[in-house]
Amino acid sequence: MHGFFVNVVLLMAVAVAMVWVFKRVNLPPILAYLVCGVLAGPDLMALFDHPEDIHVFAELGIVFLLFSLGLEFSLPKMLAMRHLVFGVGLGQTLMTGAVFCALAIVFGMSTNAALVIGGMAALSSTAIVIKQISEKGELNTPRAQMAISVLLFQDLAVVPMLILVPLLADDSHQSLSLAIAMALLKGVVVVGILLSAGKWLLPRLFSEVARTRTDELFVLTTILVALMAAGLTSSFGLSMALGAFLAGMMLGESQYRHQLEADIRPFRDILMGLFFITVGMRLDLSIVAQQWYWVLLGVAVLMVIKVLLIRMAAWLFRAPAQDAWAAGFKLCQMGEFSFVIAALAVNHALLTSTQASFLLSVGILSMAITPYLVDNSMRFASRLVRTPNPDIAPPKDMVPRGDVLQDHVLIFGYGRVGQSVSRLLKAEAIPYLAVDADPVRVQECRSAGQPVYFGDVSQKDILRAVGVERAKLALLTFDEHSKAKNVIETVANINPDLPIVVRTRKDYHLEELYLAGASQVVPEILEGSLMLVSQVLHLSGVPMSRILKRVRKERKGHYGNMHGFFPGETTEISYGTQDKLEFMHAVILTPDAFAVGRCLAELNLAGRRISLKGLRRDNAEIADPDPTESLRVGDVLVIAGKPRRVERVERFLLEGN
Repeated sequence: MHGFFVNVVLLMAVAVAMVWVFKRVNLPPILAYLVCGVLAGPDLMALFDHPEDIHVFAELGIVFLLFSLGLEFSLPKMLAMRHLVFGVGLGQTLMTGAVFCALAIVFGMSTNAALVIGGMAALSSTAIVIKQISEKGELNTPRAQMAISVLLFQDLAVVPMLILVPLLADDSHQSLSLAIAMALLKGVVVVGILLSAGKWLLPRLFSEVARTRTDELFVLTTILVALMAAGLTSSFGLSMALGAFLAGMMLGESQYRHQLEADIRPFRDILMGLFFITVGMRLDLSIVAQQWYWVLLGVAVLMVIKVLLIRMAAWLFRAPAQDAWAAGFKLCQMGEFSFVIAALAVNHALLTSTQASFLLSVGILSMAITPYLVDNSMRFASRLVRTPNPDIAPPKDMVPRGDVLQDHVLIFGYGRVGQSVSRLLKAEAIPYLAVDADPVRVQECRSAGQPVYFGDVSQKDILRAVGVERAKLALLTFDEHSKAKNVIETVANINPDLPIVVRTRKDYHLEELYLAGASQVVPEILEGSLMLVSQVLHLSGVPMSRILKRVRKERKGHYGNMHGFFPGETTEISYGTQDKLEFMHAVILTPDAFAVGRCLAELNLAGRRISLKGLRRDNAEIADPDPTESLRVGDVLVIAGKPRRVERVERFLLEGN
């Protein structure tokens, strides 16, 4: 046991070092885990005599990965992109699988093994491609949408592939078609059970768990649901991954989706890392050393054929040539699920260790080249179709026509709020430009003659194209906190002196947005309340000058007097907002309360990040309590702060701990 523990520590140390090194050279962590597995494998460090022992735990990473995939699966999104998903995506998967299956048969592989190889070659790396596209800020471009559509279909195709591999290895005499029919029948039963549970049981379960406001219980329930769904499908002889995917899909439309994904991510990432380490341990370095030229040839054949087949699939469904070539360069590698299928095929003796090592080598090298290909995909595509590269030269409809604007207002996000602001700016003859990522809205607005341009404002090229260096104000109207922070920081880097006004619906993230560089943050709900108060004061006879002075004071103080409210039984508190809301609570000092006889200065509520909103004594409110005066029995302290801090401070005031 002691030796096993030491080996586990060594494995973790190697994994940490490899991930750090690979991140420094801008390569994905998946490759780091694979290399870590190679180093820890039998040919080098030989940390484990029986790698299959830890592979059992590593398979849980696949369960959580499919659960996360189910959470992200959106049926409406898939239907909206159905022409690309079921057109280009289906065409690419079928053609690539068929071509590589035929090649494997030509090289003497059995039909079942060739089917496995075809399935492996048809898949691309969702994790690497999406991460690279997101970091480049290209998620909303047509070429990225085509790549995402193909990846979405591949993710759907993974589930039947994982079901098919054990059926191909079935040694019984029943026909494959009968086995598939039985699997489909079992699948219908399992899907019926899980969908019923998802509709009637899981929403009530998670609502009850969320009401407890206990982090550990929510995480445990999430893990339990994923594992129970995986265990259910496994008991029917189907893949555990299928059950996890269905469980995630059922919860994907719920209000808890983002919190579920956040809770499961640490377990998923660690166990997926362990899975890829065990995959790397299967790599036979002696075979790679002996056949390195075949490995390099395999990488070249894989990537060239996949690029050509993606272009062909796009041509069949009349997709733009430049976008198709760019998507092909992005998707020409093997995917992480290819390794999953390879490991499953080895376990079921469909592939030998030698064959798996060769395929893993090809997959690892193709993934290592992927970040470079993604970054330069549009440059390569523009050369093939002989058109300007839009990554270097922004499209003409992205650059404002006519004279270059000076001292204009930039509106990022042209929804309801952005359009309302633009109308008033136009009425005052103030020049403005708007940028939005919704192509339909941009087309409608441009048809009406409004200066609205399509683009992702997190990209520096887009910001420069609309003259962020010459603008006098930038307004962010979209209510996406993480994206808003990113845009604020990017704008501040280009033009540090530019005032940035940010609209947000609630006040949860005021301080974070100010720290990111926002000049003014306007929380919609608090501002609406402030306008309501102004009307009430005006109708109550308060002079307008005093009202305006009070409104300015509230805004200057970041709405300090408007933060905090007394919660009630009907107050909706979600798991994701419980630590962002600010509650007010009245604490009555009983005769044996810890705070009795002590002064406010001694209690130091500010140091506990709690504000004192008021002090009541003998049914009278003390407006400005003396911090050195001792508190008495029956005093009521009105405190405000985050819910958990309020609970802790109440316990401190009453019990002293």
